[in-house]
Amino acid sequence: MPNDAVSIDIGGAKLTVATNDLFRAWLEKNLPAGAEITSPAISAAPRLAASGEHYVGMIASADGRKRHHIILLPGEVTKNWNDAMAWATSIGGDLPDRVESALLFFGLRDQFQKEAYWTNEQYAGHAESAWCQTFGDGSQDYYLKSSKLRARAVRREPIR
Repeated sequence: MPNDAVSIDIGGAKLTVATNDLFRAWLEKNLPAGAEITSPAISAAPRLAASGEHYVGMIASADGRKRHHIILLPGEVTKNWNDAMAWATSIGGDLPDRVESALLFFGLRDQFQKEAYWTNEQYAGHAESAWCQTFGDGSQDYYLKSSKLRARAVRREPIR
């Protein structure tokens, strides 16, 4: 049976249905009135621009506003949050946000020390703090922006 199909045994008869068709049927039955299913084209992973870059994956928010590929850039620094943000910009990137950081932990944790790395997100409960991703255990926490933590940069390529 192909990986993109589901087989069901019904009274001794085997029914095999493509996973996409099964999922679409389920959605059509369970969608709220007035909602519609769309199938946006998703581009292939972008080419890596420089040696040492790593393709991370893609992010597509439910509302469709945030759709991009994420590429981990080479290099690492240990700086306070403001300086880490400036460094990332200086090499043509940005610090990853919290969702991207979780994706980095899931897919590329071998590219990181088992320590905390800054994200680009400030902590809403305290203006002097920002979020970080720990690559030892996968947790996210916040630290004072004046703390010196590791940082890696990412670049984002729009999904067309």
